[in-house]
Amino acid sequence: MRRWNGWGSEKNHFPLPTHGASFLYERIGAGHVLTDASLDKVIATVPDSRLPSHPLIHTDPEIRVRHARGQSLPDWLAMRSGEFGVFPDGVALPTSSGEVAELLRWAELHNVLVIPYGGGTSVAGHITPPVSERPVLTLSLRKMKQLLHFDPESQLATFGAGVNGPELEAQLAQHGYCLGHYPQSWELSTLGGWVASRSSGQQSLRYGRIEQLFAGGRVVTPKGELVIPTFPASSAGPDLREMLLGSEGRFGVLTEITVRATPLPERESFHVAFAPTWESGIRLVRAIAQAKIPLSMVRLSNAVETTTQLQLAGKPTLVAALEKWLSLRGLGQEKCMLTFGVTGSKAACAFQLKEARKLLKKHAAIYTGTALGKRWQESRFRSPYFRHGLWELGYAVDTFETACDWSKVNSLSQLMESAIKDAAASTPVHVFTHLSHIYGQGSSIYTTYIYPCASTYKGTLNQWKRFKTAASDAVIAGGGTISHQHGVGRDHAPWLAKEKGQLAVETLNHLAQHFDPRQQLNTGCLVNNKDE
Repeated sequence: MRRWNGWGSEKNHFPLPTHGASFLYERIGAGHVLTDASLDKVIATVPDSRLPSHPLIHTDPEIRVRHARGQSLPDWLAMRSGEFGVFPDGVALPTSSGEVAELLRWAELHNVLVIPYGGGTSVAGHITPPVSERPVLTLSLRKMKQLLHFDPESQLATFGAGVNGPELEAQLAQHGYCLGHYPQSWELSTLGGWVASRSSGQQSLRYGRIEQLFAGGRVVTPKGELVIPTFPASSAGPDLREMLLGSEGRFGVLTEITVRATPLPERESFHVAFAPTWESGIRLVRAIAQAKIPLSMVRLSNAVETTTQLQLAGKPTLVAALEKWLSLRGLGQEKCMLTFGVTGSKAACAFQLKEARKLLKKHAAIYTGTALGKRWQESRFRSPYFRHGLWELGYAVDTFETACDWSKVNSLSQLMESAIKDAAASTPVHVFTHLSHIYGQGSSIYTTYIYPCASTYKGTLNQWKRFKTAASDAVIAGGGTISHQHGVGRDHAPWLAKEKGQLAVETLNHLAQHFDPRQQLNTGCLVNNKDE
């Protein structure tokens, strides 16, 4: 059973190791444990539905609770406190594009707002029902999860948009293929959500971001159905796929998606090395990207994240031995961990590793082999569960991310961390950063911060608001995008115009008005019309 008030399955529990808890206590003091609301208590607060009856729509309180929030920290606090504020009036579970079209026509007839819903993993407020005089329908695509067509000659696969990561890969594997899109939310997030939020997977260096994988599809809009054909390339005007990538449900509901599959790799392994400093590590990963060494992934942790990951691993004896060995090799407290993936045929993997190790040596990095890489592989989708372990000890954790050109990576990463620390005021906070998606031009920057909860939920949320505002302002001031992989949603929308400019935002608003004249689809998300 999936948790109603947190991440993932109820059977999966990863408490913070004792050594890790001590590490945090030494840095930010004791946490403050807040009392969680029960599901029964929350269900009792759900108001009567305002929707007319429909055979595809469920209005019982529990399903409305389970579809009321995503996975941002404000969502987490709302679920844990039981103070949701707003619930959807109903949840629809269509099984086909035809049923989605029927539901949109019904919504228009009854003046109902519609929120497309995939895996419920949004961390930017995409699926939070707005306060509105109009009823709100959450349209879940979870029943639309089948492989509808596979073309092995073209290596194209068409799925229902509600298929999640494990389901998608399992169906492709039966044909000897994979998609290779592995966001941290892979366990729960869906193909439709990946396209709608323009996501990036952990191994995008090999397989590409979702925009490289998205070949075409079907979109149901209030104005009718839009079908994007699959061409390997076309110069017939602007690429309409780009209009849908990152559209976040404002222009229509993605119902069927065709993706570019890849044969399953013959071999795959993950390796770890340590760079002497953050600056030398940045030079190293930039060299890897610009030399176009075909690794499948590269992740560089700064010194604080490196120490944090090693301490939270719960293996103090092994960590101490590693630290001693690295010290003897000349690496101290400023060392930064580099994790990289080698994927493909036997010959390709040998080439990748050989070329990578040449650059490691050139940049004075120490290669340690695959032992730590295997641990990363085993726990690669476990990180979202650590919010539970931290919460049980009275700590809140959140992240924010961006991307910028290489000339700005070092300064922007420092600016982002400084903004969080400055916004903390008297609140102790533990901040660390990594680069997880590298390009010839630049890199993503992903920052995590942990802080003790305040004495109340409201106080904890207010702390988050200070952090979020400061971090977002720093991203824009430092020349980064407001989102590299999480989308805009409602949380990032106030900064979109600062990044894109007013004319671009007006263009997006015109598109939303064209496809959705009555402004019923995910209003308040991405952009707002002037009359809202």
